[in-house]
Amino acid sequence: MKFENSLSFARELDKKDPLKAYRNLFHVPAKKGKEYIYLCGNSLGLQPKGVEKQLQIELNDWRNLGVEGHVHGKRPWLYYHHFFSKSIAKFVGAKEDEVVVMNQLTVNLNLMLISFYRPEGKRNKILVEANEFPSDYYAIEQQIKLHGLNPADCIVEAMPREGEVTLRTEDIVAKIEQHKDELALVMFSAVNYYTGQFFECAEIAKACQKHHITFGLDLAHAIGNVEIKLGEWDVDFATWCSYKYLNSGPGGVSGVFVNRKHANNFDLPRLAGWWGNDEKTRFKMLKHFVPQPGAAGWQISNAPVLSMAAHKASLEIFDKAGIKALRKKSELLTGYLEFLLKQKEAGKAFNLITPTNKKHRGCQLSIQTNGNGKKLFDKITKAGVIADWREPDVIRVAPVPLYNRFEEVWRFGELLG
Repeated sequence: MKFENSLSFARELDKKDPLKAYRNLFHVPAKKGKEYIYLCGNSLGLQPKGVEKQLQIELNDWRNLGVEGHVHGKRPWLYYHHFFSKSIAKFVGAKEDEVVVMNQLTVNLNLMLISFYRPEGKRNKILVEANEFPSDYYAIEQQIKLHGLNPADCIVEAMPREGEVTLRTEDIVAKIEQHKDELALVMFSAVNYYTGQFFECAEIAKACQKHHITFGLDLAHAIGNVEIKLGEWDVDFATWCSYKYLNSGPGGVSGVFVNRKHANNFDLPRLAGWWGNDEKTRFKMLKHFVPQPGAAGWQISNAPVLSMAAHKASLEIFDKAGIKALRKKSELLTGYLEFLLKQKEAGKAFNLITPTNKKHRGCQLSIQTNGNGKKLFDKITKAGVIADWREPDVIRVAPVPLYNRFEEVWRFGELLG
């Protein structure tokens, strides 16, 4: 599409947008009746209007049934995690028995690392991206220490080339080849939180499979944002959060994927709890743990029903919209924003560090400022934009296809100009 830098053009795109009605399903923050330009869905998605209804269903059952809500509620709490498998499996490109909704992101990452980081001899290293999200890095460090090893010896970092900000796939593959006899695990975020780069996960997976190296993904910035094909890529495990693009509320429930080739391997080490035990024998109160088949066997505690009710409200919206349609609009929204920013960045105090190839990014564009970045950020905040500042000099913005408009993107571009 040939873009134009005009309000009328942006409004015409909104008029033709097949997903335009979905914005009405969300609460958009406003001040004195004027809606903010909300470009922070990569940190916390907006609240779906259906959340209150979904929560009320569970609150009513709790109020009217008490403990009987576990078996006689409208959605019996004993089986609550099952209500999400179909939707989540579709979002991540997996089989229903390969996914389960539970816990929070870094809790789940630690649970996955217990099972899938199995250092043996010289094969004890973990390859990560140098600019990984700190929580993931902390988890990896501590898991290495749990094995009595030194993180300084066991963490291998994939770094961008000098003068570059993002990673090249061939350099990641080369790093795997270089350390192929030492790597126990390759652990990446599918989409980098800082640059917005969407990695070529299929190519990384192939490099790992060639040398029988376990490959895990953090999908925090990917799920609900880009098309994910964990089964096709043959990833070993993955985990994610739901409060960003999935719009399921602050601290919203997480989920995991465990590849079928591992999911029914009951000899694989794991942490255990009552809720992961075989449902057929759970209430016999037997001493010894017998995991449920599939990813559900990694559950430890019972479902956080109220948090998951909010999650359900958002997933129903995604089921109707479809990730392919959302991705199509996302590429157009982000492409339009890039077009506007490229017109203004020459001679200005910012430049884009997110890949220009739409296949290598999702909703997010990261704007690197040069000099007075915080001043620029404060300016757009005062003008009614909710975005995200990341030290030392980056403004992250994410026009989300479910609720952002092309007119908002145009107005944001004008503010930066």
